[in-house]
Amino acid sequence: MSAESALLSAPADQRDGRDRWQTWRKSAALARTADVLVVLTAASLPWSTTAPSIFVGLFLLVVTPTIDWPDYARRFARPAYALPIAILLLALAGLLWSDAAWADRLHAIKPVAKLVLIPPLLYHFSRSDRGAWVGLAFLVSCAVLAVFSWIVLLEPAWKLTATASPGVPVKNYIDQSQEFTLCAFALAVPVLTFRRSGRAIATAACLALILLFATNMIFVASARTALLCIGVLLALFAWKHLARRAALVLFAGSVAASLFAWTTSPYLRQRVTDIAVEYRHGHEDISRASTAQRLTYWRKSLHAFAEAPLLGHGTGSIKRQFERAATGESNLDAEIVNNPHNQTLNVAVQWGLLGVALLYALWIAHLRLFLGGGLAAWMGLVVVVQNITSSLLNSHLFDFHEGWMYVLGVGVAGGTVLKRTAGQS
Repeated sequence: MSAESALLSAPADQRDGRDRWQTWRKSAALARTADVLVVLTAASLPWSTTAPSIFVGLFLLVVTPTIDWPDYARRFARPAYALPIAILLLALAGLLWSDAAWADRLHAIKPVAKLVLIPPLLYHFSRSDRGAWVGLAFLVSCAVLAVFSWIVLLEPAWKLTATASPGVPVKNYIDQSQEFTLCAFALAVPVLTFRRSGRAIATAACLALILLFATNMIFVASARTALLCIGVLLALFAWKHLARRAALVLFAGSVAASLFAWTTSPYLRQRVTDIAVEYRHGHEDISRASTAQRLTYWRKSLHAFAEAPLLGHGTGSIKRQFERAATGESNLDAEIVNNPHNQTLNVAVQWGLLGVALLYALWIAHLRLFLGGGLAAWMGLVVVVQNITSSLLNSHLFDFHEGWMYVLGVGVAGGTVLKRTAGQS
């Protein structure tokens, strides 16, 4: 008798049991595959833009059959789930009142669209036990990149792509600095945990990795935005995890380390002192105009926002507004860009006060998700605070690399936190 005939001749309740078992096995296999795809996304993010996009697309295909749709729909009562979708819907609606070219309108949807991955990631990792795998994959990948960065500094021919900065094997120094900052502060809580439990080897390994990332930013390549984030995250760590005396020790040690870095790293001194040079000479030499550029972009963006404060000028309208504001007074005043290098202004120009309100509500909702204890909550908190801080000087929620760091960090860490809180209730 064939297996099919045996199954058909079995009692109905036995067949139902077998069907449920097969369905469970299939769902479990798909869930494991989804975990692996997110791990691969995190591991490839420091090195590539194409690979993470492919893995994310495959994740969506694999995770969709595992979703309990009534349960998933109920979760959108939480702001952490609903607000990413609300921002995308606003961006889509903004296509209607934008006067930009349709190519610019559609191009402006892409940076926002990645936010829709936050809800399925939150949902999936609220059921998965493998969220730590994702963080570990990103950490190991960044550690390899940090070592390779030193090699490339000494032997530039080893670069994987043609980057503009020494010691940056792929992408750019801003992305690299944001990665290393995130990893260094994510390791801060494990250092405390291992030290308090007497695990000296694990403590030393974490400290060695923190030192690897920190020395790379001091002596090889660092973004000034990352330096700002380091100061904010140090204060956050002291407030969240240290007693007053330990916080004072950390503050004193940070001052001493900063003085040491300042005296031993000509590269770091140049990065900081260039701020004044860029401000004074930006209008004459646009190649050294980073500081003056931002100030000019912000001034023009504020003027554009004032013209349409409620709903903005529509999706993709930033470039059009800079075209209108361009003058021939200098190369900098005539520059036309589609990114004002400030997340709030990026949103305000396109979608006005409504967009800004949704943006800040998104950040607040995700901050609230990570106010508890535990490693996952700390990592999620670092991701959100880093993004908020760096978005003062860049549009990092919408930038490819930093935006995906936010989406993965909030989705995976947030899902892990939700799983733990659900188990405690």
